[in-house]
Amino acid sequence: MGEEGMVSDAKNRGVKSNPKLTVLPLIALIFYEVSGGPFGIEDSVKAGGGPLLSLLGFLIFPLIWSIPEALVTAELATSFPENGGYVIWISSAFGPFWGDSRRDFGNGFSGVMDNALYPVLFLDYLKHSFPIFNQLVARIPALLGITVSLTYLNYRGLHIVGFSAVTLAAFSLCPFVVMGILSIPRIRPKQWLVVDFKKLDWRGYFNTMFWNLNYWDKASTLAGEVENPSKTFPRALFGAVVLVVLSYLIPLLAGTGATNSAPSEWSDGYFAEVGMLIGGSWLKWWIQVAAAMSNMGLFEAEMSGDSFQLLGMSEIGMLPAIFASRSKYGTPTISILCSASGVIFLSWMSFQEILEFLNFLYAIGMLLEFAAFIRLRIKKPDLHRPYKVPLQTFGVILLCLPPVLMLVLVMCLASVKTFLVSGAVIIVGFLLYPILVHAKDRKWVQFDAEQPPLPLNNTMEGHSDESQLCQEVQDEALVGLLTNLSSANTKQESSEILLEEDLKSE
Repeated sequence: MGEEGMVSDAKNRGVKSNPKLTVLPLIALIFYEVSGGPFGIEDSVKAGGGPLLSLLGFLIFPLIWSIPEALVTAELATSFPENGGYVIWISSAFGPFWGDSRRDFGNGFSGVMDNALYPVLFLDYLKHSFPIFNQLVARIPALLGITVSLTYLNYRGLHIVGFSAVTLAAFSLCPFVVMGILSIPRIRPKQWLVVDFKKLDWRGYFNTMFWNLNYWDKASTLAGEVENPSKTFPRALFGAVVLVVLSYLIPLLAGTGATNSAPSEWSDGYFAEVGMLIGGSWLKWWIQVAAAMSNMGLFEAEMSGDSFQLLGMSEIGMLPAIFASRSKYGTPTISILCSASGVIFLSWMSFQEILEFLNFLYAIGMLLEFAAFIRLRIKKPDLHRPYKVPLQTFGVILLCLPPVLMLVLVMCLASVKTFLVSGAVIIVGFLLYPILVHAKDRKWVQFDAEQPPLPLNNTMEGHSDESQLCQEVQDEALVGLLTNLSSANTKQESSEILLEEDLKSE
């Protein structure tokens, strides 16, 4: 009976035969969600007044920010193995209003804005060797061509995107490995200790650090496409943390230790000049091409996360059913087209203009995610967690405290303009939720209101199959969430109690 329900559900979703993400492709996708290589970290040297604070930042910030966020992601992504990701976490903890609002202002808007950067940065690196891309007559067609081509890769399926990301990651990091080796005879360690506190730009420093080390939770929106998520996710996250930290530290140690460049010279794209100083023109050219390819990988990872998040939310009735439609490759066609349209519309904006906006919006959403993590530990202590952070409630509160303080700090350092623009985006996000609920009640658009199958029986012959356990947790979460969407909070609580009693009795 339980197996028949699983087969039927897989057929309905049309994805049973599609390849799933394994550890190596998932590491590459997470790497590109978070980093994509050292491109963009150069400003940390300039804003930090020298190499010392930049190097310390990429050693310390992963401990107080990246690792806690990765641990939270590993636990919740394996507990709720659905494509809705953190939207489902927050909805399960606080109700659909907060989850849907997180998608609207915390990620939906900032995710598309973030993705719009990469075709622009792609051309910005190429224009150093091909000045024609400075002209609109060549830049606009190139921008459209890049967006359409990379969107097509997403349309073809995540297994292609995943292995493309592996190839791109290897190609993007190789020149920095070579640069690190060539720099060894020239390195003077005392240059790593340089810092000029009079030239410190705390706002620029923290924004650069934060942007280069965030988005670990983004991989959770692909949880439904991962093979054996309870084992694959923790391994992939650990591998990605190590890869990201090394991809930052090795180029910084080589570039700042083997050259006499002043901190003021370190800005976006400066690693190409460092390559010229250390290895010659061939290394400079290699780094420029690697930077362009890295932006392609960042685009692919970001669009995959955004589109599958919309698909997951549609499958549980939080968005119109049209967003759940899949291509013959199992990819969310309409969601990908919406993401691509937003990218094209926003591509005219510059990196410096939107970095602060992205960080501010993302910080608000992450505060909700950490709160949801703690609330679920208290509210649902018996929730099946294939991977669980080995700390009790008080321990996870202490784990979340440093990253929460960092989020508050990033928000406090924002400019007045950022507060105003981000406030407007947040208001729009709050307004979209009642509009969607009203449209659903009036049946103006079709929503997927199909009730998910009841939780599977815990009693199995032989031993418990892991996939059935994951499906059971998924169904438990979705039943509670759909109930919350269609009834008052009191009805939701009663339904959750009844559901838990039924599970225990079964």
